[in-house]
Amino acid sequence: MHNRSRASVSQSIPPAARITRDDADSIDIAPGSVGGVGRDADPAGFSSAGVERAFMPTLSQRHARLESHVIMHTHTDSNSSSLVIAERSFRSRLIVGTGKYSSFDVMRQSLEASGTQVVTVAVRRERLFNERGESLLDHLDLTKYTILPNTAGCFSADDAVRVARLGREILSQLSGGGAGGAAGADWVKLEVLADKKTLLPDPVGTIEATKTLTRDGFRVLAYTSDDPIAALRIKEAGAACVMPAGSPIGSGQGVLNPNNIVLCLELLKAGDPAFPVIVDAGVGSASDVAVAMELGADAVLLNTAVAHAKQPVLMAEAMKQATLAGRASYLAGRIPKKLYASASSPWEGTISYIPGE
Repeated sequence: MHNRSRASVSQSIPPAARITRDDADSIDIAPGSVGGVGRDADPAGFSSAGVERAFMPTLSQRHARLESHVIMHTHTDSNSSSLVIAERSFRSRLIVGTGKYSSFDVMRQSLEASGTQVVTVAVRRERLFNERGESLLDHLDLTKYTILPNTAGCFSADDAVRVARLGREILSQLSGGGAGGAAGADWVKLEVLADKKTLLPDPVGTIEATKTLTRDGFRVLAYTSDDPIAALRIKEAGAACVMPAGSPIGSGQGVLNPNNIVLCLELLKAGDPAFPVIVDAGVGSASDVAVAMELGADAVLLNTAVAHAKQPVLMAEAMKQATLAGRASYLAGRIPKKLYASASSPWEGTISYIPGE
């Protein structure tokens, strides 16, 4: 692979999947004939589920070809071929949440389309069971996904520790296993929030809870702000993974401060390049995912951007492709930014007048 010319490599990569209105108009789907998903029905008369199903084979085929190129390129680089967290290896670098979907069926289809292998679950009774008594966990394939319980909604270290232990108790009773082993009973996505308005993390509470949970045998994946010093202190407290926010939870603002994310990566990986750093929160579109991955993040965690999209399943597919594209771009290495233009063709041999020559 590395002996081939750049031109031949670039020619072998398939074009990105593009969906236009013309594409949609060429698909024969009677309004509502395939079955919509409530609020996600297309205003132009399409069932969003129908459009998603019509596009999914093409998107999946193109994704498979792109994924094969990324895997081929990274296979020789032990630091990039897989996402490794707490001694577990994952092919996908996208982690997806299970909240806010219009139905369990939409959630299930979206998780499938995203290609994720790790899903987050908020450990509260009202999240695990709906008003009809249906369990969220009944709609998750525990042989396919590693469940990552999180302490969403906790505003103190004590509450976060209590919820984490409850999550471990629930998952330890589940039959089957998650991807690569038992469902993540000893894992926790730690969130210790400071207030309800910003949902920004409390750094002091996060460090305190990280120390307690680490002593208790947990592998802590800690949500934090994009403050690089706070991120480093959380790692020093024993976190197995640090997850700086791109922007406030559910805001859809993307990566607001890319320089701080780069600083987090630099400090957290200094002398420990395999330490996993995941951009968590604030993603609004596929381009946000690509930006985070191009900065060098090991993975991206998201929820609202898919669950509240007009077409969640289609957005989940877009997030999957953006993760691959962003990672490939990071590995390939972007050209440096310059103030002035740089001609693609040589000036030698031109027959026209060149100003200043």
